[in-house]
Amino acid sequence: MSKGGRRVRIFSALEVANICGVVNQTAINWIRSGHLKAFTTPGGQYRIYAKDLAAFLDKRGMSASGEVLQVMMENANWNTILIAMHESINEGLKNEVAHRFPEYTLIQAYDWFEIGRKMTESKPGIVILDAELHGVDVYRFIHTVKNDPVFGRPYILLLTSAHIEDNHSPADLMLNKPPDLGRLEAFIRSLEKPLDMAANA
Repeated sequence: MSKGGRRVRIFSALEVANICGVVNQTAINWIRSGHLKAFTTPGGQYRIYAKDLAAFLDKRGMSASGEVLQVMMENANWNTILIAMHESINEGLKNEVAHRFPEYTLIQAYDWFEIGRKMTESKPGIVILDAELHGVDVYRFIHTVKNDPVFGRPYILLLTSAHIEDNHSPADLMLNKPPDLGRLEAFIRSLEKPLDMAANA
């Protein structure tokens, strides 16, 4: 996996204008009025992060071009693994995963509020998710996360105590509890070469 983990795409005001089908001054007006979040370069030029452009487009019901969707998909942090499950079992699994993947950043979430917050803030490339976390339809959650480019389209590894065929799950990998750590490691390692190629393309 690439050392940087994430390629951050930044747009100029002119690029935003072209994407939105408006003149450059309109994009600048959106920025100056606070509708579109941006920062300025040392030379005084406006620059917009892809995630801020995506939020702007979504808030106004504007459809994103293929380029913007591709950029947002690239924004996942493939060097970050989110372990999302009850606190009582989270720490033990985190220690095992940290031992097998010392080069990855590990983050944890214990409930759906934390999962949602960390998914949007950190955009982990890989999520190890407990199917038995209560409060949300886990399959609907996976479907949303995998189909909304705002989340970076991470890989989802679903842990469950129920026997479910892989082909009936929206997850990329189903693992019974306690998880077969060898299978988990093999799956994550199998992702690294394609992601390296994509990051260096």
